[in-house]
Amino acid sequence: MTKLKIGTLPDERPVKVSIELPASVHRDLLAYAKAVAGESGQPISDPGKLVAPMLARFMATDRGFSKLRRVAVHSGDVGDR
Repeated sequence: MTKLKIGTLPDERPVKVSIELPASVHRDLLAYAKAVAGESGQPISDPGKLVAPMLARFMATDRGFSKLRRVAVHSGDVGDR
């Protein structure tokens, strides 16, 4: 079985964000939600809930962003999460 990058969804207080996705991205999101549900045994009633962990994972693994964030934190421009 393939190991997905997104596992169980954290239970955190959400902030409402509204976005429009291209139809192809939405279809892929639905397919990914189905794969996560199949792998974790946890049904995904709202595939949109995958967007936050996907973005978090993307930002956490983006070396350029990490470097900019470290520089900004040390210079006082950006606070910690």
